[in-house]
Amino acid sequence: MLKFVAPLAAALVLAAAPAQAQDAAAGKRAFLKCVACHSIAKGAPNKIGPNLFGVVGRKAGTAPGFRYSAAMKAKGAAIVWNPATLDNWLARPSAVIPGTSMAFGGVPNAAERAAIIAYLKKPMP
Repeated sequence: MLKFVAPLAAALVLAAAPAQAQDAAAGKRAFLKCVACHSIAKGAPNKIGPNLFGVVGRKAGTAPGFRYSAAMKAKGAAIVWNPATLDNWLARPSAVIPGTSMAFGGVPNAAERAAIIAYLKKPMP
């Protein structure tokens, strides 16, 4: 039995890697709706919205040099951007932080949100 477990585990890991890359590629395409306001490249300037490079794992409202809304300043410090909080934010930003200055209705499609989050975790050139 054990001789089958290791190859099976290795196969599952290898199968997951292309799926994650595919999700990130789909996320890159989905992120196109965000590029008018957000950059994702390391060291790129903030736009209307903050640069999102390294956003996963970061406290909300902490992108260097960006002027956040009063609502984000008040509530943002309690939020860490992880897949769950990003999913909620992408679904409907104003529901997560009422009064946010982010004028975006949200991404209703859960698979599209997951793809964007995969891309935010590991931006592709």
